Amino acid sequence: MDIERIRAPIADDLRAVDALIRQQLHSDVALINQLAGYIIDGGGKRLRPVAVLLAARACGYAGNDHIAAAAIVEFIHTATLLHDDVVDESSLRRGRETANAIWGNQASVLVGDFLYSRSFQMMVGIGSMRVMEIMADTTNTIAEGEVMQLLNCHDPDTTEERYMAVIHCKTAKLFEAAAQLGAVLANRPRDTELALGRYGLHLGTAFQLIDDVLDYRASSAELGKNIGDDLAEGKPTLPLIHAMRHGTVEEARIIRKAIEQGGLDQLDLVTRTIESTGALDYTARLAVEQAERAIAELALLLGSPAKDALIDLARFAVSRRY
Repeated sequence: MDIERIRAPIADDLRAVDALIRQQLHSDVALINQLAGYIIDGGGKRLRPVAVLLAARACGYAGNDHIAAAAIVEFIHTATLLHDDVVDESSLRRGRETANAIWGNQASVLVGDFLYSRSFQMMVGIGSMRVMEIMADTTNTIAEGEVMQLLNCHDPDTTEERYMAVIHCKTAKLFEAAAQLGAVLANRPRDTELALGRYGLHLGTAFQLIDDVLDYRASSAELGKNIGDDLAEGKPTLPLIHAMRHGTVEEARIIRKAIEQGGLDQLDLVTRTIESTGALDYTARLAVEQAERAIAELALLLGSPAKDALIDLARFAVSRRY
């Protein structure tokens, strides 16, 4: 699945989003310009802004506020990345040093705060109370998801249900908001708005589950971060949870110890257990189910290139290798 083909129906919109992002990043404080520019320019698939733009176009929106909405979603996502890398003590993202590795934790956290506040300034410019309501709820839910993940960290007794709750809050919620905003801006009926929200929720869940697979299956060059980072940070992701549930007593003991202590001392053993128990295939199957559920939610929309691209986006989320 080609991401460029997915972006084709909104190519002009994406260029407008990039221009607005650069305009809104500007600050009289030089460090903000440097650090925020570094992370924004760091690549990434921009899937969340793409979801905003495609949803708006698929709903027949003909105005310009979807450009600002897409930039807002990207700013919020970028702020979460800055904060995540500090919490996780990460040193590599998208194949480059993280901002906190270059400028330090304090600067990264504060510039993340700047991006959050700038995004809310931009929301005021859109002038929609419904947009404000969705994004306020979304940022609050993301924060809850971050705390939930922190509580699960180094806890090998984390259940699949608890882990899926973290995914829904921390990752899928912003995808939900992105797709929902497109329908809101187009003044579509509430059932369409909620259906697109569910599309985004399933899309975001599928995306994160494949990230969990790639953490053990992709190469560092493809993934843009270190293989086994989640294990090194003591995060009990779904492949680990499944492997503990279906491995031998000794295999479960090794994984439990790896989660409790963090680090990569047992990475080879853990990886072999994940493969032998079918944990990666199990996680990938759940991701495909989520992608198909996302596609089913688009039934309310009339056929269009943007709708086709939304379908392709769901399939890309589970077929990608990075």
